Amino acid sequence: MKIASFNINGIKARLLLLREWLEREKPDVIGLQELKADNDKLEKNMFADLGYRFIYNGQKSYNGCGILSKYDTKNTSFFFPGNEHDPQKRWISAEINGILFCNLYLPNGNPLGTEKFQYKINWMKLLYNYIRELKSLGKPIIIMGDFNVIPQEIDCKSPQKWKNDALFDKQVRSIFFKILNLGFYDALRLKTSQSNIYTQWDYQAGAWQQNEGVRIDHFLINPLAVDKLISFGLDKYMRFKDRPSDHIPVWIIIDK
Repeated sequence: MKIASFNINGIKARLLLLREWLEREKPDVIGLQELKADNDKLEKNMFADLGYRFIYNGQKSYNGCGILSKYDTKNTSFFFPGNEHDPQKRWISAEINGILFCNLYLPNGNPLGTEKFQYKINWMKLLYNYIRELKSLGKPIIIMGDFNVIPQEIDCKSPQKWKNDALFDKQVRSIFFKILNLGFYDALRLKTSQSNIYTQWDYQAGAWQQNEGVRIDHFLINPLAVDKLISFGLDKYMRFKDRPSDHIPVWIIIDK
């Protein structure tokens, strides 16, 4: 079973690219972030010809998360406890084949010292509280998406450039590791300790050309999902496409 996460950075702007990628890679479940489209501009059958059901939590111009699945989805939720009244659409979760899939677009938080940064910290604390509750669920859990967190120095080319950025802030990374310490695992780091593995490159300042990338798209999985984990991969070729997203798809393969 192939499970992917892809910050599409505007589903309408990159719909043809997305469909091309789906036809080529044929993942079974996909978490999409930054749909940047209201729900009334999306359709549950818009990928039916490719064999996918589509559930979504859209927002015009900003944010928005969706899940594409070749299988039935149930128990869909558009928020997690404590986050019910958040006007920003940054979450969707559903159970698929006995696995709980949580797809998120975590706040960026820049600049430091502002309301945006405090919003990010509060959001992460609520997420931590929810994931702590999930520990007793008794089924595989996969939390995926754009976390806007650079976990370690090896997850960016130039750590010094990020020292005053909310993606690499000590408090942000501390909460990220507190989540892992609940008993979750960074799926990529279960498979490799290699540096220079990036999932996002800014459009500006020649970041792509100079490989000034960061790894901010993650799969956090609980022990029951770890037992099923086979491999992890990235589709870097998607960043070479015309008018690409600034992110690339990342994926894992697990036993069904």
